[in-house]
Amino acid sequence: MTTLGIDTVQTFLVVAELQNFTRAAEALGTTQAAVSMKLQRLEAVLSKRLVERSPRAVRLTAEGSAFLQHARALVEAHDRALSGEQPLPQRLSLGISDHAAGPELVPMLERLHAVSPQLALTVVIGFSREMLDAYDAGRLDAVIVRQEGSRRGGEKLALDEFGWFAAKRFVWRSGHALPLATLAPPCGVRALVVRTLDKAGIAWRESFVGGGATAVAAAALAGLAVAPMARRIAPAGLIDIGPMYGLPRLGTMKVMLHSKVSDPAKLAALRTLAATFRSVAGA
Repeated sequence: MTTLGIDTVQTFLVVAELQNFTRAAEALGTTQAAVSMKLQRLEAVLSKRLVERSPRAVRLTAEGSAFLQHARALVEAHDRALSGEQPLPQRLSLGISDHAAGPELVPMLERLHAVSPQLALTVVIGFSREMLDAYDAGRLDAVIVRQEGSRRGGEKLALDEFGWFAAKRFVWRSGHALPLATLAPPCGVRALVVRTLDKAGIAWRESFVGGGATAVAAAALAGLAVAPMARRIAPAGLIDIGPMYGLPRLGTMKVMLHSKVSDPAKLAALRTLAATFRSVAGA
């Protein structure tokens, strides 16, 4: 009698969620060839074509979409059988820098829930420095932050390009100080902006101080000020006015994942988070 291997079914679920063999292999901690082989094995057992492969993406076939619900039920039943009907809930505590939490957040949480539905999440968003302090103190399992100073280690998720974002109707009049919308200290991006403007001899004033990147972006959209931020997280409706006004380049910053997780379930969750972040940021 032919049976389904739980490992191959779990691989199918990850591929279905990430829709990319490379990202799925990264999330599973294996190779792209191994992922492809497991999918082929599963398709052979089921005598069904589950995915349509292309050089850039993977899409479920109609039969793959129909199998998805059964696959999730099978994996959940497998997990219950291993841990009992009342397993102790596992919790992953994650800190994310305000300047790193962009459009990746929703798909990260969505795909994490699909792959690890029993895992409870605590997500804190704040300054990179505060997130790293909480991580170093053991209050967070992992953090996604901008690279801080000379700190070593961590896993690179993205390279953010920063710019001077403002509403299309924004006008900076000659002779006036540049109005800024920033996060309050100890925001590292704010410190970079202040150093850059002072070095260039450009007068500035803090027109708006927000408690989060969403508030800062709202101030820019309202036409109050210029918001220095990563291009990746700048919302639609804002444009980079740096070239127009000859503002100095702010350069790039790495987005890093730091983790000290050893539990297999949490490690699998973090691999999914990292793969999803890279997939969305790369798009």
